[in-house]
Amino acid sequence: MAVLGIKVLGAKVLRERAAPLEAVTDETRRLIGDMFDTMYEAEGIGLAAPQVGISQRVMIVDVPDEDGVHQVHALVNPVIVESGSETDKATEGCLSIPGIEEDVTRPVRVVVEGLSPAAESLRIEAEGLLARALQHEIDHLDGILFIDRLSPLKRGILMRKWRKKRRG
Repeated sequence: MAVLGIKVLGAKVLRERAAPLEAVTDETRRLIGDMFDTMYEAEGIGLAAPQVGISQRVMIVDVPDEDGVHQVHALVNPVIVESGSETDKATEGCLSIPGIEEDVTRPVRVVVEGLSPAAESLRIEAEGLLARALQHEIDHLDGILFIDRLSPLKRGILMRKWRKKRRG
């Protein structure tokens, strides 16, 4: 496995809708393994293929629950099939926008369906941080960044902060 380079804000691939995969192949499984290595190296809890420059609908998450048990998932062609009506606001960050965090409102509960690395159908009923992480990564597959979910004012403030950080 290998650690891949993470694309940062400004990379065109982060703003494109990723292509669905027609089949889960050995190459897909290799990508998933590399994505896990990359995510762990960057100390993240989720990663989508566009974040490593690959415009494919592949994502991973590794989220601890309240008991510290890690919920680890790799999904190909994930789709949110159900969202709860209750929402929650919590701080999000992104490996593609390092050093920038802000509160984002999202549904507390989602149901996601997709394929496993073994090409088996998966259905994940998630709440809390896992639901948030799944939504965040699926957003990446649609070319949406967490900053797009903020008010124009907050987004503007964060973009100024981002540009300042990038200049050093």
